[in-house]
Amino acid sequence: MLLQYLLLAVFGIAMAHFEGVVVVYLRKAIGLLDSDTESGNRELLEKVPKRTIKIEMTREAATIIMLVTLALLVGNTWLDKAMVFLWTFAFWDLFYYVSLYVVIKWPPRLTTIDVLFLIPRPWIAPVWFPVGVSSLTIIGIAVFYLVPGI
Repeated sequence: MLLQYLLLAVFGIAMAHFEGVVVVYLRKAIGLLDSDTESGNRELLEKVPKRTIKIEMTREAATIIMLVTLALLVGNTWLDKAMVFLWTFAFWDLFYYVSLYVVIKWPPRLTTIDVLFLIPRPWIAPVWFPVGVSSLTIIGIAVFYLVPGI
């Protein structure tokens, strides 16, 4: 099981980088890559065309569908499926921010405000929130689910 979860983490990290690069290209294409992002993406959301927001919502839905599909294929029991989903989601979410920082040095700090998700409506919070939740999810699953005898 440990090797399986290591590979799921690698998948989540690769998926995070892929999505991070897509966001960099999207921001460049609509002219927002070089804009002031010090205050975060809340203000940028208002500058993005509504059609692009709808397209982004489909990309987000596809991401969740991919993670759910992976969990359904890999997990044996419903608990396994839930742990696979949460584990992979947490690596994807955490390393999405790592990837953005490596590629474009964003976010400049963990207190930077971001649009975390668009479905069903925009979720807006400081970057430390998803980073913290993802980190705690990874630690919790590693300790309580992957370590035998606990």
